[in-house]
Amino acid sequence: MSITDNLLAFTFAATLLTLTPGLDTALVLRTATVEGKRQAVHATLGINAGCLLWGAAVAFGLGALIAMSELAFNLLKYCGAAYLAWLGLNMLLRPRRSLAPVEAQATPSSNWFLKGMLGNVLNPKVGVFYVSFLPQFIPQGHSPIAWTFGLVSIHVAISLLWALALIAATRPLAGVLRRKRVITWMDRTTGLVFVLFAARLAFSRR
Repeated sequence: MSITDNLLAFTFAATLLTLTPGLDTALVLRTATVEGKRQAVHATLGINAGCLLWGAAVAFGLGALIAMSELAFNLLKYCGAAYLAWLGLNMLLRPRRSLAPVEAQATPSSNWFLKGMLGNVLNPKVGVFYVSFLPQFIPQGHSPIAWTFGLVSIHVAISLLWALALIAATRPLAGVLRRKRVITWMDRTTGLVFVLFAARLAFSRR
């Protein structure tokens, strides 16, 4: 395959991966509807910062260690599952019933950038996916480090565009989505999704 063919094939595969509903989509949608556009953007940036960190880890060999070491994989897996379960249970047991004023939303009380980033960093499946997936699109004789960062950057760009589209899609429905019952339902639904993802991650195999 030529370099152009590699890039087109990866872009297509990364787009399909991004459009598949998962934890990141649930987090962005919930944050956009309950917390507002600004916090949703923060969460989006955090999610993609996590992808870049995994890209750096894979480029410099840590991802290969996670892929080969059962102990390293399980340690990070259980940490990630515990973190997701903690987030999910908080939403399930203590759902919001109203939104804070706009001024309060601007405070750093809820660091959605950090939550988004940790959600990806503590998920070893992302690292294993990058280790097993990215090398297929690196042309022979080219720098693995440069190409890894380049391919991850393409994935991040696609993810950013998709997340911004999701955030924009919530704006026409903002009045409905910010009602008391809807906010509580969104928190509990997202919390349940997080708990299910935590269980799936905890029992997953490489």
